Amino acid sequence: MISLCMIVRNEEKNLPRCLASAAAAVDEIIVVDTGSTDDTVKVARRFGAKVKKIRWTDDFSAARNASLELAKGDWILLLDADEELAAGSAEVLSRLVSAPGVEGYFVKLVSYIGQGDWVEACPDVAFRLFRRRPEYRFHGAVHEQIADVIQKNRPGAKTELAEDLVVLHYGYLDEQLTEKDKKARNLALLEKEMAAHPDDRLLRYHYGVELFRAERYGEAAAQFTEAGTGLDPGTIFLPKLMRYLILAYQGDHQPEKAMEAARLGVELFPDYADLYHYAGMVAYDHQAYGQAYDLFQRALATPEQKAHYASFPGMRGFRTLYQLGRMAERFCNLEGAMRYYLASLRDNPSFTPALDSITRLLEPHRDPVYAKECLDKTCVFMTPQAKLAMGQILFRHHAYGLALEFLEQGLGKQTPAPEVMLCKAICLFQVKRFPEALKLLARLKAQPRMYSVALLNETLYFWLQGNRRQVRVLVQELQAAGVTPENGLVLGLLERSLTRRKGPKVVLGEEGLKLLLDLLQRVLALGETARAQGVLDLLHSDVLKRQGLAIGRLFRTWGHSELARQYLEFRLAKYPQCADTAFALAEIKEEAGEYLAAADLYRETLALEPKEPRGYVRLIGVYDKLRREILRQAAERYPESEVLQTLFREVQDE
Repeated sequence: MISLCMIVRNEEKNLPRCLASAAAAVDEIIVVDTGSTDDTVKVARRFGAKVKKIRWTDDFSAARNASLELAKGDWILLLDADEELAAGSAEVLSRLVSAPGVEGYFVKLVSYIGQGDWVEACPDVAFRLFRRRPEYRFHGAVHEQIADVIQKNRPGAKTELAEDLVVLHYGYLDEQLTEKDKKARNLALLEKEMAAHPDDRLLRYHYGVELFRAERYGEAAAQFTEAGTGLDPGTIFLPKLMRYLILAYQGDHQPEKAMEAARLGVELFPDYADLYHYAGMVAYDHQAYGQAYDLFQRALATPEQKAHYASFPGMRGFRTLYQLGRMAERFCNLEGAMRYYLASLRDNPSFTPALDSITRLLEPHRDPVYAKECLDKTCVFMTPQAKLAMGQILFRHHAYGLALEFLEQGLGKQTPAPEVMLCKAICLFQVKRFPEALKLLARLKAQPRMYSVALLNETLYFWLQGNRRQVRVLVQELQAAGVTPENGLVLGLLERSLTRRKGPKVVLGEEGLKLLLDLLQRVLALGETARAQGVLDLLHSDVLKRQGLAIGRLFRTWGHSELARQYLEFRLAKYPQCADTAFALAEIKEEAGEYLAAADLYRETLALEPKEPRGYVRLIGVYDKLRREILRQAAERYPESEVLQTLFREVQDE
C-alpha cells in the first residue's frame, strides 16, 4: 500500500494536475493544508484526499511530518502540488515497492525552467519514496531532509536510484517563481535554519543555491566553498555544488577562481559535461580562446550524464555547439560558425539562439529570397507558433517583408497579442502598406500600455509624409501622455527637421539615443536617407562623435558605405583608442580596394586588442588581396616576364 503525502497552500491551479497523475498509482492521498485561502481543499477532497489543516510555522519539516502521521501505507510517496508523476508511473511504483531489502529510492526529478515559448527540461534526483516507519521523520525548516535520518536509524540501509520513476516539476517556471516569491521566502527560512545548524553542509549548500538565485554571487561562492571543503566525493550533491561554484565565481567576476574550481571539479568528476562547458564559457569571456575550444570539445565528448549530476540541457550538444559557433565568428570564420549553429539547431530545433544566429548570418534584410530558401531548408515551420517565432526573429534582423509573411501565416485569423500586433504593424509600415499599418496602430492606441508606442509610430508616418502640422499635433499628444524628457527631445528633433528652424544643436543621453537610432534604422530601411541625415544634422558634434560607430554601422547596413565612412572617421578622430571603430572602418576600406589603408587600421586594431583574433585574420586576408593585386599589376606591366606571368597564373588558380 502506497500513501501519497503532500503539503499545500493556495494550489488550486496546480493541484488537479498533480492528483490526476497520481490517483491510479497510490492507495491513499494525504494532504496537509497550511492555510489556503482559495479552493485548494475542495480540489483535494474531490480526488478523495484525507485533508488536515494546520497552522503554518515557517517549518516545512513540521508540515511534512504531520502528513506522515496520517499515512497508513507501507510506503510513502512525496509530491509537491507543482509536480506530477510521468505517464506509466503506476507500474514502476508497484515494482519498486515490491523489491525486498530496499528502504527508499531517489527518483528522477525533471524541472521545467523558463517562460513563454522557451521552456527547458533540467533533470535531477530527489529522495521521494521510502518505507513508512515511525522513526523516519523529516528535519530542517526548509529543503527538509529524511534520507540521512533513515541511515542514522538503520545504518547500512539500502537506498537506490530509480531513474524510471519520473517526477515532472513546474515550480521553476518564471511565472510561478514570480507569483510565489520563492527566492525571498527560501532565503529567509534558510538564514534562520543556518543560525541553528551552522555545521549542516547540505543546508549550507541549499543556502548557497538560494543566494545564487538572488544574484548574490560572492556570498554564494563563499557558502559553496565552506560546504564543499573536505566533503566526501561520493556525496550526491557535490557535483552540482562544483557547477554552482564555477558559475558563482564567474558571476562575481573572479575568473581565476572560477577556472580553479573547474579544474578541481573535473578532477573529481571527469565525465561531467557542465563543468567543461561552464569553464569554457569563463575562458571564452576572458579571451583564452584555445583553452575555451578545448573545454567545449571535451564537453561534447563526455558520455551520457549521471542522473545526480543534474546536467543542464545541451551541455553535450546544442548549447556547446552554439558556443563553438560564436567562437568561429570571433575568428571571422562565418562558414564554420554557420556549420556549428546548424548542428546546434539540429540537436535541438527549439533552440532559438542558434536560429537567431543563423538568421543574422544570412543577412535577410539584404536578400530575403535567398534567406527564406535557406531557412525553409533548415527548419520546418509547420505550426503557427513556429511561424510567429520566426517572424519575430526576422523582425529583429530588419527583414520586414519576410517577417510579415511569417507573422501573417502564423497568426491566421486569430487576434494577436498586443506585442505581436505592434510587430505586424511596424512590418506593414516598413513595406509601405501604410493604411493597414495605421489601422492596426489605431487598435493598439485603445490599450493604455500600448498607447504611446502606437502614437509614436503614427508620428513617424506623418513625419515621413512631411506633414508638419499633424506631426506637431501628435508630438503634443505624446508629451501630454507623459513621455520622458529624453524621448521628448527626440520628438522635437523630428518636428524641427521638417521646419528647418535654426537653433542650438541637441545633446541626447542614452535613452534618447536608443530611440533615435531605432527610428533612423527604420527610416534608412525605407530608403529615406536624406531625412535621416536631416535629423543627424541637428545633433551636437559631441553626440555624433560619441555615436559615430553606431551611426556608421547603420548606414553600412543599408548600403551607404561612404556615409558610414564619414561617421566612423569622425568618431575615430575623437576616440583613436576604439578598436571597434578602427575595425569597422578597415572593413569599409578593404571593400573599396584600399588595401594599404585597411591594413594600417587592422594593425591598429591588433595594437588595441592583442588577444582578439579578428585583426589577425582580416590582416592576413588583406595582405593576400594586396599580393594578388600587385602581381596583377606587375604581370600587366611586364608581359614578357615569364616568372611574373607564371606567378600570376598560380595566384589565379588558388
